[in-house]
Amino acid sequence: MAYAPVVGTSIRRQLEAREEEILSPYAALNKNSLGRRIVEEDEGCDIRMPFQRDRDRIIHTKTFRRLKHKTQVFLAPAGDHYRTRLTHVLEVSQIARSIAAALCLNEALTEAIALGHDLGHTPFGHAGEATLNELHPSGFRHYIHSLRVVDFLENRGKGLNLTFEVRNGIVKHSKGRNEILPDDSGELPATLEGQVVRVADIIAYVNHDMDDALRAGILHEDDLPLDITAVVGDRHSKRTGAMVRDLIVETLTAGDGRLHFSAKMLRAIIDLRSFLYENVYRFYKVHNEFEKAQRVIRDLYSYFLENGLTEQGDNGWEPRHQKYVWASEKIAHRKVCDFIAGMTDRYALNLYEHIFLPKPWNV
Repeated sequence: MAYAPVVGTSIRRQLEAREEEILSPYAALNKNSLGRRIVEEDEGCDIRMPFQRDRDRIIHTKTFRRLKHKTQVFLAPAGDHYRTRLTHVLEVSQIARSIAAALCLNEALTEAIALGHDLGHTPFGHAGEATLNELHPSGFRHYIHSLRVVDFLENRGKGLNLTFEVRNGIVKHSKGRNEILPDDSGELPATLEGQVVRVADIIAYVNHDMDDALRAGILHEDDLPLDITAVVGDRHSKRTGAMVRDLIVETLTAGDGRLHFSAKMLRAIIDLRSFLYENVYRFYKVHNEFEKAQRVIRDLYSYFLENGLTEQGDNGWEPRHQKYVWASEKIAHRKVCDFIAGMTDRYALNLYEHIFLPKPWNV
């Protein structure tokens, strides 16, 4: 059906009517959004709806741009074709949108959650996250910090003031090694779009991490167990396509407002994830570099606790180089943690070299 502009009717109203007509009963509609933390007077924009505006706000952040220099699996890779945190986010976004389109869900909401889900990741990937979790008194989880970024740290401390649905999808996206599709709905995002991103995240990383490990020579195609390849295929595109198709077909067949994999596909994904943990993420060359990266994080953290930070620069903070008395220990840990979590790999390494390594004296 073709949609032509209706005289006297705003574009936004047409978009809302289109959502009601086309989208699934299980989709999140813009007009039913639970809204923003702070009411905005100009929310009645007649060109972009709230979830579209959230997506655009995320894309234009400094934090989003810094993802291009943050580790996915291989620390500060020299090769141009290895994934970074940014390319991971883009792959998750496209997989999630493909699923959302097939299920007639809200693609703008899906894309906004996908693009924002990893904003809180540290330098050096999960090694950086584990180190900050060890050092910060209240712990550190990248998905919680992602919410902190969009609520408080971006936009010079004002945050992005995103909708509830996007914020909820961001903070609920992470699984670790827990169940991919848990029965307890309390563990899942409130919207089906958020749940799609949660699953697209694992589909993306088990496939592109496998691809990068093959490129790095850590794995060879015939290393992948036959019981997994029999289900997902023997090439990157086949594996991704098989997982996406299975999720779409099983979910549409069930038609109950929940996501579903077939039993054999779910088993294959879980086994592939375990295979990667044992053979890639814990591979000694990868692990040894991450141990060095953890030392960098620990030394920087201790240095800034002692010397403080000045409020300036693109990251929001810059290092002092003299003793500093913080207003409180709690504030000190919070600001130092925020600063380090926002660093890229190369910024952290360059800063470490600048602070801790001696320089030749030029006379």
